[in-house]
Amino acid sequence: MKGRGDRHVRVAERIREEISLILQNRVKDPGAGSITVTDVTVTPDLRMARVFYSVLGDEEMRKAARDALRRSKGYIRRELGQVLRIRYSPELTFLYDATFEKGVRIERLLRETGSRESNGGE
Repeated sequence: MKGRGDRHVRVAERIREEISLILQNRVKDPGAGSITVTDVTVTPDLRMARVFYSVLGDEEMRKAARDALRRSKGYIRRELGQVLRIRYSPELTFLYDATFEKGVRIERLLRETGSRESNGGE
């Protein structure tokens, strides 16, 4: 039997899934089309949720996505409240997740370092 201590983790995963579906199927803002929800963390009292998202594209697409989320925030929260069936629909904070870009940068740097070492060894 699971303890109640992990309820906020389960709710966070459900919020991630539902926000992804809402963005895909219900939000009509063109800037929301390229958003991927990467993670959600929820406070233990379930009143606040930090939604991490990423966008494949350039800086302009990231700004469009940020603005789309800002405009759609109330709608997304209202839709979540109807689906989740919890006492309070959490206050949403959207945060850009640059993990993918950091990984690409590290990989590029490692490749450059490896090619320098192989050229220097000849």
